[in-house]
Amino acid sequence: MSWSFLLTSLIVVASPGTGVLYTLAAALTRGSRASVAAAFGCTLGIVPHMVAAMLGLAAVLHTSALAFAALKWCGVAYLLYMSWQALRQTGALAVDGAITERSSGRVIVTGFLINILNPKLSIFFLAFLPQFIAVDEAHVLARMLELSGTFMAMTFVVFVIYGFCAASVRARVISRPGVMAWLRRSFAAGFALLGARLAFSER
Repeated sequence: MSWSFLLTSLIVVASPGTGVLYTLAAALTRGSRASVAAAFGCTLGIVPHMVAAMLGLAAVLHTSALAFAALKWCGVAYLLYMSWQALRQTGALAVDGAITERSSGRVIVTGFLINILNPKLSIFFLAFLPQFIAVDEAHVLARMLELSGTFMAMTFVVFVIYGFCAASVRARVISRPGVMAWLRRSFAAGFALLGARLAFSER
């Protein structure tokens, strides 16, 4: 495993995006256990994109304007829905003192959907992974699985760290209604801005 791949992956994973924002929101509204569930859901959402890149389906997204647009607008709609939920304090981002197995499942599913509906992730894997595979590599598929698995592991660990840091100040945040209201509006604006960025993105 090259250091260049690990460093590049860390920069990509740690950069603020939809998954990071969702994990932080889950941590602040529901606690550390929810942040782990959110991190797991977001990491799980990488799997379809990884498979798509391996099977060449990501190339279809890259070349087909219709396929890319269809997935992109589904992602935009879902991010706007997440923005609305954050404002209303409902769904997976509702403030809850004790997260149950059922609500944990909802947090995971939401994180999964956030990532699976991002077409840029498939194209990222299509363009990113081949750069770290030697032209004379005998087992290309195995190498792609190794790189993808490492990327996913880094995603989960980094997101959990983000979540735990946010959860550590949760008690002080939720005890102040004014701060919580400001955070809800901030998360809502964040999801809306990410949705807008996706809406104007090109293949």
